[in-house]
Amino acid sequence: MTDSSTSGLSTARPFFARVRWIEVGLLAVAACFLLLHGVHLRADFPNHSPWMDWSKYTDEGWYGDAAIRHFQRGHWYVPGDFNPAAALPVWPLAESAVFRFTGVNIVAARALSVATFALIVLGAYLLVRRSSRLSPLQEERSSSLAPAIGALLLAVSPFCYAFSRLAILEPMLILLTVLALLAASYLVPRSETTALRYWVPAVALGALLPLMVLTKTTALFLFPCVAWMAFARSGYRPRQFVRMMAPALAIGAGIWLAYFGFIVRPRFLEDYRYLFSANSYTGITPDNAVSVIQDTILDGEWLGKLLYPLALVAIAIVLFVRQRLLRNPLVPSLTLWAAGYASFLAYHNNLQPRYYLVVAVPLTLLVAVVFEGLWNRRNVIAPLHHFAGAAAACALLAVVASDARQTIHFIRHPEYTFADAAQRIHQIVASDRTHNPLVLSISGSDLSLMTGLPSICDDFGTMELEDRVRAYQPGWYIAWNQVDDDKMDALTPIYHLKRVAAFPAMDDPERNLLILYRLDPPVPSTPRRRRARSPRLLETNFDRQPSLPQLQH
Repeated sequence: MTDSSTSGLSTARPFFARVRWIEVGLLAVAACFLLLHGVHLRADFPNHSPWMDWSKYTDEGWYGDAAIRHFQRGHWYVPGDFNPAAALPVWPLAESAVFRFTGVNIVAARALSVATFALIVLGAYLLVRRSSRLSPLQEERSSSLAPAIGALLLAVSPFCYAFSRLAILEPMLILLTVLALLAASYLVPRSETTALRYWVPAVALGALLPLMVLTKTTALFLFPCVAWMAFARSGYRPRQFVRMMAPALAIGAGIWLAYFGFIVRPRFLEDYRYLFSANSYTGITPDNAVSVIQDTILDGEWLGKLLYPLALVAIAIVLFVRQRLLRNPLVPSLTLWAAGYASFLAYHNNLQPRYYLVVAVPLTLLVAVVFEGLWNRRNVIAPLHHFAGAAAACALLAVVASDARQTIHFIRHPEYTFADAAQRIHQIVASDRTHNPLVLSISGSDLSLMTGLPSICDDFGTMELEDRVRAYQPGWYIAWNQVDDDKMDALTPIYHLKRVAAFPAMDDPERNLLILYRLDPPVPSTPRRRRARSPRLLETNFDRQPSLPQLQH
């Protein structure tokens, strides 16, 4: 008996040692790729990539505008313009913390996004590792490589590389969701632990839930995945679940109501409502529902031509082959995460690739958890299991090799078409002392982030564009490829558009030429409309908004 036990222990030790060394190797490769995310941060979003997304022209500036304007102008709020920070303050507050030390620049903003993604990978590793310990499956509690595999797949993904380097909202939303799942995984009934172990995860979860919504309102579609993790921690008992979640929900509701009641409602309610009115439409109807759902599913291929099919196979395995994996609370939570956000994508029917970044993380982790389980040492006795394990290992190696190759290609071939065009525009505007340096453009906020030029948006805003133009009197207009009719109608009554320069930039056929117009007084032959009275501008939150002439400069 002793010999047998000693023999079993001696064979187990080399096995666990090999697993630890494999895990260290996987994490080392992941760390190297994460470091490469920080190379060439000033470069454009990869041109001629599979992902044609509008965010690379606008979103980095739009959603960080409050931070940009706070440091460049001394105030974050521009009445009548697009002010999304009224409803989504988390990301601009994070950028403000960075800009306080670095100044406003595109590299600092993107470095913050890369750091956020690195925390996502770390959080995902800890989450999968934590779930393995919570799982009732004995094989998952011992020597699982799924955490390291998940971290590696995220780190080498070219899709994650491209979008995690943009200073947009999605990485912060993903990070907060991962942290919320971690906090929910530590919830315990009050009667079974000390006060400290009970209150710390409850308070953390209560703070994270409103932060998710204040980062991006679509976080509401992710709440079910967090609720399932908490439900699993309650032992799948509804009453216990309600008692465990009550403190977190009370704290979260209190934080959100305090923000809305004391900050939004008295000062920025119009901007708050405008953000929802501009994004509340649905593109799905009974007539197109089937095609919209089909497109939503097929466009998941943006995640990777190998990874996405494997993710669908992993879901199929969980639902139809190895339902016992559902006993690991992380597996249904990740499935609800992906399904919840996919339902938003279908409802909104605005299938931009960046939205799929929120879906990429749970699907990638599902692939790691499910496929790693196929070669678990308890299952290699049967030939079928041995074959399945070998096939799973080959599939994951193929994903890593293919994704790493494409990511390295992006790293080795950076382009600076948009960045260089922005700098040349800045030189032209700065050298002209006769015109207001204020720029009107849909990409104006991005230009402000890149160059420091003040700007207002020509697309979104609570004030009509014609009234906004009359109120702020910009000196320059920047368009992509052409001047749209509605923009021309707003500008021609008070300006003559003088084309000054054009710069090829980016790769979208509809947006690949950045055109700079100087806004001169109208020529005498141009009929002029009677000057309309400008509407009363909104007040700043601190009642210290500069006057309009100061805003123009």
